[in-house]
Amino acid sequence: MQAANLDAILVRLRETLERDDLTTAVAIIEGLRPPDQAELFAELHDDDQAILLPELKPGDSADILEELDDDEAAELVAGLPTHTLIRIVEEMEPDEAADLLGDIDPVQARAVLAGLEDPEEVRPLLLHSDDSAGGLMTSEFLALRRRMTAAEALTALRTWKPDSENIYYLFVVDRYGKLAGVVNLRQLVVADPDTKLIDIMDPEVIFVPVGTDQEECAQIMARYDLLALPVVSEDHTLVGVITIDDVVDVLEDEATEDIQRLGGAEPLDRPYLDTGVFIVTRKRIGWLLLLFLTETLTGSVLRLFEEELQTAVALAFFVPLLIGTGGNAGSQTTSTIIRALAVGDLELKHVLRSLWHELRIGLLLGVGMAVVAYGRAMLWGTGQEVALTVSIAIFCIVVWANGLGSLLPLLATWLKVDPTVVSGPAMSTLVDATGLFIYFTVARIVLGL
Repeated sequence: MQAANLDAILVRLRETLERDDLTTAVAIIEGLRPPDQAELFAELHDDDQAILLPELKPGDSADILEELDDDEAAELVAGLPTHTLIRIVEEMEPDEAADLLGDIDPVQARAVLAGLEDPEEVRPLLLHSDDSAGGLMTSEFLALRRRMTAAEALTALRTWKPDSENIYYLFVVDRYGKLAGVVNLRQLVVADPDTKLIDIMDPEVIFVPVGTDQEECAQIMARYDLLALPVVSEDHTLVGVITIDDVVDVLEDEATEDIQRLGGAEPLDRPYLDTGVFIVTRKRIGWLLLLFLTETLTGSVLRLFEEELQTAVALAFFVPLLIGTGGNAGSQTTSTIIRALAVGDLELKHVLRSLWHELRIGLLLGVGMAVVAYGRAMLWGTGQEVALTVSIAIFCIVVWANGLGSLLPLLATWLKVDPTVVSGPAMSTLVDATGLFIYFTVARIVLGL
């Protein structure tokens, strides 16, 4: 459904709610797909959401809560009666239900859990961190036995009647519940009915332990083109499965965090327009103050070389050009290195290769920039000595920025810090101060100041 249609539907939905026509409002919502339901629902006033949610079918309410941001969903259900919330949670996927119960009031969560028809589908998932494989997985999966025949496996599949997202891969366990292999649906369909699964399954299964970080799970699934990833306990017992739809959400969240950190701010926990101005300010002020304090290094360098500036005033003309070029070169390098780390093209063991690679790139970039800078300085009529100073300085700054930009993300990764922290504004600020030091040091040597 196109965005323009959703806008028109939203107007109609609001009009029906203003008339207190809940029957029509419910019909409008229930006639949409879950993502569209959630998008429209998020646009409604909090009071309208609270009134409308209990009136919907439990399945539709569950779909909406699954599509909403975690904090939004938790706030929305906080005022619902326990019996209403139980009916809705019953319709949710176990992993989504666990995420919701983990975000609401513990007393309310225990009451809902106690009222579920099968709480053991959800309870184990509450033990794991939200950003781990255990928190990401679903406990709703079909485990086949090695001695089953293909016909018996298909019968079990028909009995289970799984959602479409869960049947691409079927995992095989031994009699103790330990992961033994994987078989895909096509193999079951084309195999002779009497063929045992142990004869057609692939015993080399890619899996992750329950404590694996969610970003690593997403990277593994992307690398091996997996549609489902089994999760095992310490003793290799199959405890859950991560499906591709969960991984898409993880990749979106991780990309959002990285982009926000690239701008020198802490990631937002909720959608931008739903985040209060004071919270956004708090997320930004820390880094802004830190960058402000580090920028004072630039002023300190200028004061250190005050006499040189007074002697050759023309040097000041090129300060913005030099520090801007150095910051841009460093940011180019850090963004490239961070992306290479994220997609697995670069690892910590490659630190020297990365440094050598970027130093060679820096040499070529530096030569090109030096030639252009020399010509620009001459056009300003500053004289050959100042032009030579500027060209040598910009060459050194670009090489330095490239080398620094290649090392800092790898150093941050080694220290278990998100490498995006050292990118963007942080990198530019660091290169500003060091670049000025390089510039005035070169000026002292060339101009004999």
